[in-house]
Amino acid sequence: MEEIGFLGTGIMGKAMAVNLLRHGFKVTVWNRTLSRCDELVQHGASVGETPAAVVKKCKYTIAMLSDPAAALSVVFDKDGALEQICGGKGYIDMSTVDADTSSKISEAITSKGGCFVEAPVSGSKKPAEDGQLVILAAGDKALYDQVLPAFDVLGKKSFFLGQVGNGAKMKLVVNMIMGSMMNAFSEGVVLADKSGLDPHTLLDVLDLGAIANPMFKMKGPAMINNSYPPAFPLKHQQKDMRLALALGDENAVPMPVAAAANEAFKKARSLGLGDHDFSAVFETIRGAQSST
Repeated sequence: MEEIGFLGTGIMGKAMAVNLLRHGFKVTVWNRTLSRCDELVQHGASVGETPAAVVKKCKYTIAMLSDPAAALSVVFDKDGALEQICGGKGYIDMSTVDADTSSKISEAITSKGGCFVEAPVSGSKKPAEDGQLVILAAGDKALYDQVLPAFDVLGKKSFFLGQVGNGAKMKLVVNMIMGSMMNAFSEGVVLADKSGLDPHTLLDVLDLGAIANPMFKMKGPAMINNSYPPAFPLKHQQKDMRLALALGDENAVPMPVAAAANEAFKKARSLGLGDHDFSAVFETIRGAQSST
């Protein structure tokens, strides 16, 4: 493949860019705080001074930003990606955003002759490091086919979901389910503990039953030990709950469970837990119980 540009080197972006470099791809990176690119330079990356500079240099540019505002800013602001988009350029946005944001970016890219694919991912820090993400792509099928070699390095499975917006919607549905599950799991762990049961035994029981899943197995022991290293920051989970609820409003789907989970994540943010892992929502339930 041609050289790949990579915009955004946060928790996810850094791990993904490192994987591309380890598999022999030439990568030029950019981050709003450029010093965060230093570690990637040690792995062989080049650094672009602006998103526009990265797009000018690279045929394909991947963006992995924190939220819709950041995704739009990197495209539309001065020295943004759009300034250097032209025929033959491909822009792949792997950020988790709403369908409207994805459509705005797509329309801008294609209006200048470029091609666009949205490709949000299911998975957090560890799957990103291990190349085990699930990629939820939509948009230009020809561009999707061209960047599949990169997707195969970044993920264990790529889905092509059709028109722009479908990838964003699928990701929001997945994260809405995940956030709701985390709240139910947290309530169960606290309930077991306060009922005189060993929470570790609860984890063992859950792991042997029909609702066994990697999230409970991976997050549970750390939660019991009050440890929340940020694989997926809570502030981003709450953002995704909010966007999923807006999608529910748009489609007249009642979502009382997700709405309640969103309130718990908002409470956690108000307690200063936004930069902790999303499993730190556990503190809102344990804290509420302790105060009664």
